[in-house]
Amino acid sequence: MSKLWGGRFEGGTDPLMEQFNASIDFDITLWEADIRGSIAYARALHRAGFLTKEEMDTLIVALERIWGEFAEGTFQIKPTDEDIHTAIERRLHELVGPVAGKLHTGRSRNDQVVTDMRLYLLDHLERLAEMLSALQEAIVRAAEACIDVIMPGYTHLQRAQPVRFSHWLMSYFWQFQRDWERLNDLWRRVDVCPLGSAALAGTAIPIDRKALANDLGFREISQNSIDAVSDRDFVLEFLAWGAILGTHLSRLAEDLIVWSSAEFGFVIIAEAYSTGSSLMPQKRNPDALELLRAKAGRLSGNLMRLLSVMKGLPSTYNKDLQEDKEPLFDTVQTLELALPVATGVIRTLRIDPDRMRNAITPEMLATDLAYYLVEKGVPFREAHYIVGQVVRRAEELGIPLPALPLSELQAISGRFEADVVTVWDVEAAVERRHVVGGTARDAVLAQIATAKQILHLEE
Repeated sequence: MSKLWGGRFEGGTDPLMEQFNASIDFDITLWEADIRGSIAYARALHRAGFLTKEEMDTLIVALERIWGEFAEGTFQIKPTDEDIHTAIERRLHELVGPVAGKLHTGRSRNDQVVTDMRLYLLDHLERLAEMLSALQEAIVRAAEACIDVIMPGYTHLQRAQPVRFSHWLMSYFWQFQRDWERLNDLWRRVDVCPLGSAALAGTAIPIDRKALANDLGFREISQNSIDAVSDRDFVLEFLAWGAILGTHLSRLAEDLIVWSSAEFGFVIIAEAYSTGSSLMPQKRNPDALELLRAKAGRLSGNLMRLLSVMKGLPSTYNKDLQEDKEPLFDTVQTLELALPVATGVIRTLRIDPDRMRNAITPEMLATDLAYYLVEKGVPFREAHYIVGQVVRRAEELGIPLPALPLSELQAISGRFEADVVTVWDVEAAVERRHVVGGTARDAVLAQIATAKQILHLEE
């Protein structure tokens, strides 16, 4: 079978150019979407009067056979197959003869490929949404199970204030919830059918584009053929979504990597998500988490790669757009591995509540000491300064804050009274943060209840 575009040319293509031009090695991923699009297009050509029913049925039966060959792994790629569209059309011609050539009537690879990509991405958006929800559910279940565990909260990776471990877990639920909302929003911009745009000017065949879109399961059709064949915003938006999600996964991984170290010992990563050392028999490394952290760079790189391709393109289709598929496929495949791994880590995570509680030190309640003064009528800025002096005095004496005698406190400020000892109750300090979004028990339980409603989980 000659090239789809070969009639204009007399000479052959340089073998190196053949290799440079070919995309079959990666766009073979689109085989399912390409066959789905071709079956729907055969029906559209029949409705428009350009295929008889017999011809349509012949093409559809053959396309379904090709589908089976791909599904069973028996489809054979040949050296002349420069892309997935050529491969399928070549095989179709082998099966049904010249009638195969009618299938491309009024259709261009320009609108064909972008239709394939949208179909492919729609399928995977559904899977990714389910995987993301599963991770969120794992977080909610884990938070609920450890509602009474208190740990140090950190800023700048320095001990800051005590918080519930469940509050920390839920902080990632909300990050992933924003990812879910972004995914749901971009979905509608993917769900647009460009088929019928042809090369750039729209097809001259009077096909019913709305019926064609409906046949393929699209909600909308594109409104401008020039834009339709060159639009890759939906890919860029997905890659941006993947990069943001990857960043959230990386931050989750980093916290757990640090906390699983012997120096912290707050959490234990299950053996199922750890590996050993080739030299040191005692090691158990959090490799799953380290890979989640590293994949964020890969996902961000995929976005930058396609942005760099798109930034200088003139209108309509350009061959540069062949470079859109590998970053798309890679982001999909990376996330479809990363999300279940992250979910597995959370589901199997073990914690050490005693190590967490013992890591809370008195100076972490210094802000509560300032609030104590505020309740005595001291302006906060003045209270902050006074407590700074208290901290310095305790350091000078080499004693913890709660051990500082009342006389020393009163020497700094007469507002200190005997009831200051109530400040040093860690549980009470956590419970003081009972505002919506705070780390008090009821506030965290309220977060969990809201999360369950979002996920449609039963109480």
